[in-house]
Amino acid sequence: MRKSSILFLGLLVLLLFSFCAKKPKVTEETKPPTTKTEETTPPETGKEEVTKKVITQDDLQPIYFDFDKYDLRAGDREILNLNAGVLKENATVKIRIEGNCDERGTVEYNLALGERRAASARDYLINLGIDADRISIISYGKERPKYPGQNEAAWSKNRRDDFMITSQ
Repeated sequence: MRKSSILFLGLLVLLLFSFCAKKPKVTEETKPPTTKTEETTPPETGKEEVTKKVITQDDLQPIYFDFDKYDLRAGDREILNLNAGVLKENATVKIRIEGNCDERGTVEYNLALGERRAASARDYLINLGIDADRISIISYGKERPKYPGQNEAAWSKNRRDDFMITSQ
């Protein structure tokens, strides 16, 4: 009886080991495809995620004009290109372009000249792809000089367009 018990016990152990066989190792080649509930990557939306950065007035640079002119100089076009880049990166930002003049000339003349200066910058930005709905213009003429003085150094700094953020 002893031999049969040992034999029975041996068969029982073998039987147990056969049911507890090792599971096959899962590799990338043998891995089953993921189902919708096991999805590990977010679905493609077609839009890139944009990190929203709050921009400040310092991110938009003013441009300057020659005496009695509203056409854009080459260096000022470069500044407008940079301003357009900031606006493209921040698609919800709206701005107001403020046209300014030096103190020489009549109030009416300078209001009209300041408006032409602001419109000139607006049109350039629109041509670079900035939506017209994001840009408003106003002329302050000679009413808001930023730099005091009655000389060419002060006047040249007051003949400008300022770019003001109105909403983000």
